[in-house]
Amino acid sequence: MNKTIILLLLVSLLGCSGMSKQEDQLTHSTSDLKIDVKKYTLSNGLRLLVVENPQLPIYSYYTFFDVGGRYESKGTTGATHFLEHMMFKGAKKYGPHKFDTFIESNGGSTNAYTTFDSTVYYENLPSHTLETMIDMEADRLSYVLLEPKAFEKERAVVLEERKYRYENSPKGQLFLAMMQSVFKGTPYGGSVIGDAQDVKNLQIPEMRKFFDQFYTPDNAIVVIVGDVKADEVYKMVKDKYGDLKASNGLAEFKKKMDSEERYSHRARYKQEVKLYGKSPIPIFTIAYKGKKIGEKDAYVMDILSSIFGDGSSSYFYQKYVRGKKPILSRINVANYTLRNNGVFFFTGELLPNTNLTKFKRKALRDIRRSCDDAITDRTVQKTKNQYLISYYSQLQSNSGIASFVGLRENFYNDYSFYEKELEIYQSITADQVKEVCHQLFDDNEYIFLSVWDKHKAGKK
Repeated sequence: MNKTIILLLLVSLLGCSGMSKQEDQLTHSTSDLKIDVKKYTLSNGLRLLVVENPQLPIYSYYTFFDVGGRYESKGTTGATHFLEHMMFKGAKKYGPHKFDTFIESNGGSTNAYTTFDSTVYYENLPSHTLETMIDMEADRLSYVLLEPKAFEKERAVVLEERKYRYENSPKGQLFLAMMQSVFKGTPYGGSVIGDAQDVKNLQIPEMRKFFDQFYTPDNAIVVIVGDVKADEVYKMVKDKYGDLKASNGLAEFKKKMDSEERYSHRARYKQEVKLYGKSPIPIFTIAYKGKKIGEKDAYVMDILSSIFGDGSSSYFYQKYVRGKKPILSRINVANYTLRNNGVFFFTGELLPNTNLTKFKRKALRDIRRSCDDAITDRTVQKTKNQYLISYYSQLQSNSGIASFVGLRENFYNDYSFYEKELEIYQSITADQVKEVCHQLFDDNEYIFLSVWDKHKAGKK
């Protein structure tokens, strides 16, 4: 694997000229990537992935749940994220503080994250703790305490987190406004933390119902990577998780909730959104319709976003930040793919004394022209090489491997989907990138958002 990374670095540095042999080696080396995963499925539907890596006496333990903000409704927004917090507050066998105390006393670490599409918990610990950790994770999957005092304390923590991420953060304020505008009327049109009023009103019975519906073994994937024996892990997981009951009607519910019409773009484009915020210099986002995860055009848009705004050598960074007459202090371009839709967006910050209205006109014009100016065989190949370096760098730790295979099992029901991904990225040509670029920008279907303390409060 290290040889592959070195090769990729060399190819990237050499550029496109005089590199046919390196490109051929690159194609062969990427197709040779194989991660030795042992997969098991319990009778209750729980999926277990194990990767043996005996180099160090440690392991990473990931649990993926197919539940996120997309399954919430008005009145319960933020429930998934709130529940993630409560999952650390005690279960049936291991009560309050037992979980964190065990991990900390063994020199380990634990955390979790919630997105619109998933909730993921993870731990990193010495190998001798594995059996107890499996018991603890099975315990909190079987029952979460939701003790009233802890519930109210965590409600306050979540509300403070929302203020920190959105109300008191111009960047967060801008991102939230983008999601609300682009995904208006869809399950993605808000924040994972939820509406503040919903978080204030959420009660324990509603949280219990949410837990019972989605925290089931057939809605979970356990991934364990490190100094472990796969057969032994399977026996322990079967012993601890095997008696947990599968869901009742969850598959039908998810099929209904993930119907295509619920996520179709309904936004009004060619519009401008002005937000008052604590930013003395305008911060902007220009958003366009994206694609959902797994679509061929979504992979092409990954390449396109990197050519445009990934790093100091990218097209728009050179044009707007490093140019002869710089107008921005920073710019980034992202292709945000979700399970059922996506958004492609530019974001950055103007330099002092740069006129926002003039910049908007220039940026929209330059974006449309960029399809022919920025995309060449050389920039596409260079970007693919850089992307592959990043792709492989994820596999340098137990935690990275666990996240890598778990995400693909979660989204594609196939941990080895990376093999197809690599083939797709390798097959992308400059002509394909140009075609998708023109499809994305030629109709000028944008939403331009900005945050500035010169905007009128409440104006939109």
